[in-house]
Amino acid sequence: MFRALLADPSRWRYGYDLSQETGLASGTLYPILIRLAERELLETRWEPAAAAGRPPRHMYRLTADGAELARERLRSRPAVTRSAARGNALGITS
Repeated sequence: MFRALLADPSRWRYGYDLSQETGLASGTLYPILIRLAERELLETRWEPAAAAGRPPRHMYRLTADGAELARERLRSRPAVTRSAARGNALGITS
């Protein structure tokens, strides 16, 4: 998750896009996003609907503190594969 958000920390991201990039299911991804936002490590905003009848979309990006924490966490961890990262996000360890 941090790697995806750090790719361009100033860019607003949709949860769906983060899910596609990280391979995390929405039931795993959104609780993580909520916890990061509650800790003020992630900014959130609603993007108005692009067309009539479409719902607004929730968007996310790291705060300065969130980006610092993300870099620190990534430096302290070895690179992992996508499937291993997914298992780690679920709290599964070897």
